[in-house]
Amino acid sequence: MMSLEALREKVLFHNSIDVWIAACEDAGRQWDDTEGYRAFIGKLRAGGMVLKPFNICAHEAGAVEREKTEFAEKLAALKGSDPDCATYTVRLTDGALESLRASIS
Repeated sequence: MMSLEALREKVLFHNSIDVWIAACEDAGRQWDDTEGYRAFIGKLRAGGMVLKPFNICAHEAGAVEREKTEFAEKLAALKGSDPDCATYTVRLTDGALESLRASIS
């Protein structure tokens, strides 16, 4: 796993599952909690962060990382009409990193 800073160094835009995992890594928290992800996305949406829908096939989420693929599959099963279970594109600006770190707690 990698930190938010390391993730941002790779490219500026990432899917919200990878961002969630990196934010959890920074916070020393387990990332495989779907309720935690839902709360995280809910806080970001409520705070006005620009989140663009990103359709991700669960099998694309983790190529070789089975745990990440299973997590994406759990979210897909919960998604229904709950926008907090969806996957988004997140732009990792300096301001976004601050919001992401604040939203993980």
